[in-house]
Amino acid sequence: MFGERPYAAVSTAELAQRAGVARGLINHYFGNKRDLYLAVVRRMVTLPRQDKVPIPDGAPGERVDAIVGWLLDTIAEHGTTWVKVTSHEGVGDDPEVQQILDQADDAAAERMLVMIGRADLADSASLRALVIAYAGLVKVAGREWITRATLTRAQVHRLLADTLLTMITVTIPGVLLTEPAPAVESGER
Repeated sequence: MFGERPYAAVSTAELAQRAGVARGLINHYFGNKRDLYLAVVRRMVTLPRQDKVPIPDGAPGERVDAIVGWLLDTIAEHGTTWVKVTSHEGVGDDPEVQQILDQADDAAAERMLVMIGRADLADSASLRALVIAYAGLVKVAGREWITRATLTRAQVHRLLADTLLTMITVTIPGVLLTEPAPAVESGER
């Protein structure tokens, strides 16, 4: 229901009715509508476990194709609800929602670096930021595909795969060349 209508237009009574449970049960498990919404946001932005994603050991293009297919499968599974919660259309400029989204972006950046075979770069703030910027593209492309139907899944796949492959083969190596070397502490060689 949060994917169908704005947060304010959804009542706890309607949620309970749609779920086929008593309103008190929602209150028992979640406290109130806002806490339920925060649980939905957490669920929508938490990527499936990595061991559920078969990433080939082959060429970067094969890895990228598998990663993007997995991302799009995840988006398709949640549809408009995913679009709403990842684009701040839910409860607006809520600090708790923003914190959940920021934590999810950070975790996704780390996961993406592992999936592209560069777990060694997870400590680099600038490379994590590049991957988070890529996540912004994923969110907008997902919205154009799921909500607006201005792009097809195949078009979104191509856009995201081409961009990710460029990041892996061009952007990340370029950033690594321009990052300052780690400082050597005195007494170390």
